[in-house]
Amino acid sequence: MKARPFRLVAVFTVALLAAPFVALGEQAAKVPHVGFLTTLAAADIPLWCDGFRQGLQDLGYREGQNIVIEYRYADGHPERLPALASELVGLKMDVIAVESTPAGLALKQATGTIPIVMTIVADPTKSGLVASLARPEGNITGMSLQIPDLSAKRLQLLREIIPTLTRVGVLWNSTSPITPAQFGATEAAARTLKIQLEKLPVQGPEDFQKALQTAARGRTGAVLLLDDFLMTRYISQIATLALKSRLPAMSGISGFAEAGGLATYGPDFPAISRRAAIYVGRILKGSKPGDLPIEQPTNFVLVVNLKTAKALGLAVPTSFLLRADKVIQ
Repeated sequence: MKARPFRLVAVFTVALLAAPFVALGEQAAKVPHVGFLTTLAAADIPLWCDGFRQGLQDLGYREGQNIVIEYRYADGHPERLPALASELVGLKMDVIAVESTPAGLALKQATGTIPIVMTIVADPTKSGLVASLARPEGNITGMSLQIPDLSAKRLQLLREIIPTLTRVGVLWNSTSPITPAQFGATEAAARTLKIQLEKLPVQGPEDFQKALQTAARGRTGAVLLLDDFLMTRYISQIATLALKSRLPAMSGISGFAEAGGLATYGPDFPAISRRAAIYVGRILKGSKPGDLPIEQPTNFVLVVNLKTAKALGLAVPTSFLLRADKVIQ
C-alpha cells in the first residue's frame, strides 16, 4: 500500500517537468506569420524591404525568432500575382503586406478576411482597394502614396529647373492600372504651366530606347517618368538612356538621380515601409484593419544630379539647389 503514494508523486513530478515544454510549445504556436507580396523581384526593392524589416525590429520582432515572414515576388510579371496571392492566403498568414497596387488588387480578390497592409501603393481609393482613407473598412489599411498629385508637382519642378521648358515627354507604362490617374494630373498641371505633353507609352524594357529616341528627335525639352513597377525595375537603365539621348529626366523613384537622371522627387520609401510595419504590429495585437485610417507620406525627398545637369548644359538655379535634400556633384 505504501508504493501507491510513490506512484502518485512520480506522476505529479513528471507532469510538473512536462509543463514547461507544453508552455514552450504553446508559445511557439503563437509566433505570428506575416506575408509580403510584391510585383517586383527581390533585388529590386532592398531599401523598401529593409525599411519594413527595421520597422518590425523597432517593435521587438526578429525575423526567424519571434516572427516568420513569407516573401513572394512576381519578378516584374503582374500576371503571376493572383497565384502568389492565393498561395499566401492558403498558408493562413496572420497579416499580409503588399507593395504595388496590382499586388493589392490580387490579394483583395484572394481574401476578404486576412488583414492586408499597404506599403508602397498608389492611390488606393481610385483603384478600388478601399472605400476611403479615413475609414477604409474591410480588411485593408496601411499607407497611400497619392502619386497623381506628385506627378503634377514634378512637372512644376522641371519648369523651375528649365524656365524655358515648353514641351515634355511623358514616359509611362501603358498597361499599368495606376498611370491613367497620374497622366490626368500631369495634363492638368501642363495646361496651367502652358507646357505641351508628348506621350511616350511603353510596355517593357525593350521599348525604352525607341521612346526616348523619339523624344530626342522632336522638340522635347525634358522627360517625366510616371511611377509604376516597370519604371522601378529598370530605373537605372532609363536614367542611362535619357542621359545618352541628352534629355533632362525626372522621376519619383528612389535611386534615379543617383543612376544619372537629372532629378528625383518623391516620398521617403524606406520611411514609408517602416511606418507600414507599425500597422502590422497593431493588427497583430488585435486591431481591425478597417478601423485604422490610411496614412499619407509627409516627408518628400528632392535629389538633383548636378553632374548630369552640367553634362546636359543646364544651369540649375542656386535657389533650387538650396532646396534639394541631396545634390550629386
